[in-house]
Amino acid sequence: MILLDPTARPVIGHRGDRAHAPENTLEALQQAVALGADAIEFDVQVTRDGVLVVMHDLTIDRTTSGTGSVAALTLAELREADAGARYTADQGRTFPWRGRGVRVPTFDEVIEAVPATLPLIVELKTPAASGALHAAIKHHRLEHRVIVAGFDVASTLPLRGGGFALGASTPDVVRLLLPALLRRRVELPWYQALCIPPVRRGIPVPIAAITRAVRHTGVVTHVWTVNEPRQAVRLWAQGVQGIITDDPAAILAVRR
Repeated sequence: MILLDPTARPVIGHRGDRAHAPENTLEALQQAVALGADAIEFDVQVTRDGVLVVMHDLTIDRTTSGTGSVAALTLAELREADAGARYTADQGRTFPWRGRGVRVPTFDEVIEAVPATLPLIVELKTPAASGALHAAIKHHRLEHRVIVAGFDVASTLPLRGGGFALGASTPDVVRLLLPALLRRRVELPWYQALCIPPVRRGIPVPIAAITRAVRHTGVVTHVWTVNEPRQAVRLWAQGVQGIITDDPAAILAVRR
């Protein structure tokens, strides 16, 4: 899989083609694929009635016309919200996706809508979704083309040994910092990928040092969210593999 290939430079659509369509919707994810993205990244949670859905925030307030937490809503209630209502590319002057029937998709709908060979990074937003995601991966036979990540170690811990790749949690990345900066040898970790930001809470993350520290283990590094083409080129020069971006077309244009 290209997402685990240490020699590859995959361009990964962050919540789809988020710069040009409502994030984490079928429209945005399919748009990223059409642009030529090598993979897509999206977030999952479970509704009150146990359905695995694609949504980043714990509530639907920011991205839809509705309100309330995902965990407190049924799928039917979630479907009533317009998932394109709040998308704007011009600081709120226009809302081009409003009223066009965009809805919060289920995990199953995403899998059915994208190519059967497309690699995926799926981020667990809550530990409550771990079991449903594990079952869905097995049901759709996605083991060979998925990386499951989660900031909270409690989200991915139950999935270890599941037969598919996992991303490091935030505490795992923090534990890498000192040995990476001191150039100490890192022991073989339990995860297969790092999905890390260039800056965390205003502090630059030593991407080059971390990437160098894990290289001998076979762990790959994917960096989010990178929308500036020159930054992507610099990160690739530092040994990073994947660029997770809101604007796949812009990053694809500078990949060599």
